Amino acid sequence: MESVDLLYKAIYILVIFGITLLIATYSTYFERKIAAFIQDRVGPNRAGPAGLLQPLADAGKLFFKEDFIPTKANKALFILGPGVAMLVATMSSAVIPFGDMLIIGGREVYLQAIEVNIGVLYIFGVVSLGVYGLMIGGWASNNKYSLLGAIRAASQAISYELAMGLSLIAVLMMTGSLSLREIAEQQAGFNWNIWYQPLGFLIFLVCAFAETNRTPFDLPESEAELIGGYHTEYGSMKLGMYLFAEYINIFVVSAVMSTLYFGAYNFPFMENLRQAISDPVLANNVVTIIGVVAMFIKIFLFIFFFMWVRWTLPRFRYDQLMKLGWNILIPLSILNILLTAAGILLKDYLF
Repeated sequence: MESVDLLYKAIYILVIFGITLLIATYSTYFERKIAAFIQDRVGPNRAGPAGLLQPLADAGKLFFKEDFIPTKANKALFILGPGVAMLVATMSSAVIPFGDMLIIGGREVYLQAIEVNIGVLYIFGVVSLGVYGLMIGGWASNNKYSLLGAIRAASQAISYELAMGLSLIAVLMMTGSLSLREIAEQQAGFNWNIWYQPLGFLIFLVCAFAETNRTPFDLPESEAELIGGYHTEYGSMKLGMYLFAEYINIFVVSAVMSTLYFGAYNFPFMENLRQAISDPVLANNVVTIIGVVAMFIKIFLFIFFFMWVRWTLPRFRYDQLMKLGWNILIPLSILNILLTAAGILLKDYLF
């Protein structure tokens, strides 16, 4: 019995891993297409129909480029840096529920790799380790621009993780759980947390841009000042792993925002659809599959938003970045906690 469950779980984990890599790969294509559309250009259109094979061509180029390590670099850490960044990025999606439950051969198969009652803490703990990959790579390169980029990445992560964590406290106060599955289940139908936590979501969204080092918070890379930041000395697939890790992080943070604020796999009228199908097993599976589609639509909309903002807003100065994190977002997060607590107390008093 347990071996069959483990087999289902292993298949699910492999599928999610493959989907994650596929989305990260083709995010490069769609980012270039979106940039081309915004700038009134064509974008990639040579490799394959409409340029659809361009990501594979880019991956092949990175795989077959000559690999090199700077003479005075710390070789072991130079190799370890991108590996840590990639490993941490792929671990992050383990606790995200991409769907509810399928019934296969009489067995209940939950579409979540690991269900732990501290899923939110797991996400924060794993994501916070990602900055070590950047720090190790920047320091091991023995390049002043790489080191400056790594220091920027570390200070930026520390600054915005505080505001992000505080913004989440309000959601946890409302839901009373750290489990992402329980948070998703409480948003059944159209009872999404975004209606109750608009300020918290806005703070979380801004911090998500900073945590993924995306424009306008891409100070760790900042080509105009630091050449390429922490990965200046990297080439071949080591550089590819850093770039892949960034796109995987965008996918994961989009999934987390969809889960925490936009109902995860829940969609309007799902219970009506469930009741409209007479066979309960078929009804459950149909609703679950539609829920998975709804979840990925939400994720893709967030990924599009990340790309849209990159080609719309200019980069912050570093002093503006720090001021926004410490002087604006953290006080707003604390205010949001107080407002949420007052709302909960008022609700308990009235009802």
